[in-house]
Amino acid sequence: MELELGARPAPATLHERYRALTDELAKVTRAAGRSNVPVTIVAVTKQQSRRSVLDVIDAGARDIGENYLQEARAKYEALPPVRKHFVGHVQTNKARGIVENFDVVQSVDRIEAGQALAKAVKAAGKSLPVLVQVNISPSERYGAPLAEAPGLAERLRAAGLNVDGVMAIGPMTSDEVELRRAFELAASAFARVGGTTLSLGMTSDWRTAVACGSTMIRIGSALFGAREGNHERNV
Repeated sequence: MELELGARPAPATLHERYRALTDELAKVTRAAGRSNVPVTIVAVTKQQSRRSVLDVIDAGARDIGENYLQEARAKYEALPPVRKHFVGHVQTNKARGIVENFDVVQSVDRIEAGQALAKAVKAAGKSLPVLVQVNISPSERYGAPLAEAPGLAERLRAAGLNVDGVMAIGPMTSDEVELRRAFELAASAFARVGGTTLSLGMTSDWRTAVACGSTMIRIGSALFGAREGNHERNV
């Protein structure tokens, strides 16, 4: 889904789309009474070329994200200074590679994954902020149950991880009431988990997410265009 820009034609270049997104984000935060709360844009580069990664950084992105370790290895080497987010499902056997290639892990939804990351973090001698992924959608496979999120966060912190908040993927619906209800559940989990980051909202629903308290949105197709034949909702 491209940016909803009324009667104006959709921006043609990635630079124009990034500028349009930042402009609209400023308007949405003002309308929500949150002008004093920064909302970070994570440009999700799944299935995009290295050239596109470099272009979105040149356009102004300072946070980029990937779902798959192997894609990041091919595209993220020797980039300009940016913060790299892992937003895919954490497989324990890939924890070391994730720690070596990313600066933030947004999708920790079980203690086994957290323990594997903690071990890799200790071996690498680095700091790695992580988010607890919570499940707020009946169609989503991953994410900790909402009631278990605070306990999981405690166990992750005890394992040595820097838990900095919550991430969630919204339900597959255009129903504003349903979206708000789900996002408010994520926000309540964030309040109990603690930290500074509520990563909530993608191309189709980020405006509602910001109104519900999101401090970070994950945007792919609004920047890079729709991926033909791929209906997986992650950006």
